[in-house]
Amino acid sequence: MMLFHILDRPPLLFAALAAASGLLLGGSFAFQFIGGLDPCALCIWQRYPYGMVIGLGLLGAGLARSTAPPMGVLAVVMGLAALALFTDAAIAAFHVGVEQKWWQGTQACVGAINADNIEALHNQLLAQKVLRCNEVTWSLGGISMAGYNMAAALALGIAAGMGGLRIVLGHANQGETHE
Repeated sequence: MMLFHILDRPPLLFAALAAASGLLLGGSFAFQFIGGLDPCALCIWQRYPYGMVIGLGLLGAGLARSTAPPMGVLAVVMGLAALALFTDAAIAAFHVGVEQKWWQGTQACVGAINADNIEALHNQLLAQKVLRCNEVTWSLGGISMAGYNMAAALALGIAAGMGGLRIVLGHANQGETHE
């Protein structure tokens, strides 16, 4: 089965996690810079874990390809990647809840007000581009970008968690031999 083929080979799994995170992060930048969809504060927060996973994936792939990879270190790096991805899924889930108006967003979602009088407030509001987190700017099939991101981050986090568990249990092969 393809999934176990990847899970049993840490160099491949680390590279796949880095590549998938790069594609997802690149997709968000494409929606922003090519599609013209400016991100809200929660959208920006969802990007940071992917950047971390890219770095952890590259580090892990390099370590896993060494002649005597340190299994404990590989497990920790894989665990950190899983934690980053689950954190991303949690931020995305919170964002979906804000979009669905199940709860309010953070202060960053509505913008800060720093005005002492009505005229200063008026000028600040005219100068500020408001990107509210509770407005869906893009969806497909009734699912927002945050909803798709939640699913992707959760799936990748589960894969990283399973890969880390397989490293800890000693089921992972270090070679790239194909059966």
